[in-house]
Amino acid sequence: MKASKRIFLFLFVSVLSILIVSPTLFAQVKEVKIGVILPLSGPLAPIGKSLKEGAELAADIVNNKYPELDISIAKWEGIPNLGGAKIKLIFADSRGDPGWGSEQAKRLIEDEKVVGLLGAYQSAVTKTASVEAERAGIPFINPDSTSPALSKRGFKWFWRVTPHETWFTKDLFDLLDGLTKGKAPGVKAVPKSKLEPLAVAAENTEWGAASLAEIEKFAKERGWKIAEGFKYPHTAADLTSETRKMIASKAPTFLFAPYVADAILFVKTMKEMKAKPRLIWGQDAGFVEADFYKTLGADVNGILTRDLFSAEMGKVKPVAGKLNEMYKKMTGYDFSGSSARDFVGVQVWAHVLNNAKSTSPEAIRKALNELHIPGKELVMPWKGVKFGSPFPNDTQQNELGSGVINQYQGYPDGKLHIIYPFEFATSKLIYPFPGWK
Repeated sequence: MKASKRIFLFLFVSVLSILIVSPTLFAQVKEVKIGVILPLSGPLAPIGKSLKEGAELAADIVNNKYPELDISIAKWEGIPNLGGAKIKLIFADSRGDPGWGSEQAKRLIEDEKVVGLLGAYQSAVTKTASVEAERAGIPFINPDSTSPALSKRGFKWFWRVTPHETWFTKDLFDLLDGLTKGKAPGVKAVPKSKLEPLAVAAENTEWGAASLAEIEKFAKERGWKIAEGFKYPHTAADLTSETRKMIASKAPTFLFAPYVADAILFVKTMKEMKAKPRLIWGQDAGFVEADFYKTLGADVNGILTRDLFSAEMGKVKPVAGKLNEMYKKMTGYDFSGSSARDFVGVQVWAHVLNNAKSTSPEAIRKALNELHIPGKELVMPWKGVKFGSPFPNDTQQNELGSGVINQYQGYPDGKLHIIYPFEFATSKLIYPFPGWK
């Protein structure tokens, strides 16, 4: 065989070997499909819609160039280390049902061939859907479910971006303790006897049960009395007996963990029954969605809610203000803590794909475990995203998240103001709760 032929054959075999070993080396990736599971129909459809919009805005910023935004993904125009590949979000409706959510996860993995999953808001749905990802060895990034148990299962393919209820409940009791010490802006020290006992109503879902358990645990540790603590049926048609139970407890502080339909119904029922709590606090979820304040109008004034975002963030973090304005222009309303978290969820996916330089599950898994996104990149008031074990038995849980407590003031002309952490407060606390006219 002539030398030229031998050289040609050697080169041909070498290139063929490389293609067999690494087919993506020469095949340009044009798009990366990520499955997103959300409650897009049923009682939680309004929340699902806002979550979808948050995810879509992030994907748009990744896929196109926005030089006016001072965050990395806005300058990429696709995933740089994947040759500019675009993120394509494939949405699936969980219907708010854990069993159906599990089926949707399986469909996205097997039929749509997604490289990974994002979702699924409700902790109960996230619990079942993530099991399918674990079985398939597919990364599942959870930006928005807060049951502490989710990050304590030791899963290999599950990463949670949002803080969970342990964080948020600690914030609540720090707020209550701070009130008794005169730390709340604009309010003199409030005797503990004016704030306790507490009355707690939580829906009977995975998330609601976790919220109630955390409140009971912290109350015991911090020395706060609970007069009533109960679970009620999710999406109840009537909450008269539950509201009557709260009022009969004579508790000055009402604490709630409902989704949006129940949150609206509780406030309407309390108003009708002339309830007179001194403080009302909601565990995010239904208390921060647009339907809550649009439906209730001025009746939300004075209500406190745990949250992760406030439009007021723009005062201390300009990029948060710009992103919120983009979201508001697209949707007609501000980011909520929920929609902002799903924005960050897609942002995390973008950084991970870029760092992995591959769509293989193992490369993505390694990139997730080594990820560190600094806080300046995020719309949230967090120190960043870095997965670890911030609380006992947590695995692959973001260590750098945090929450805020906001208060509705002056609605409809006003908005949510940051009350806690006290050092970041953007307004004086309205206390006691002013009641309803």
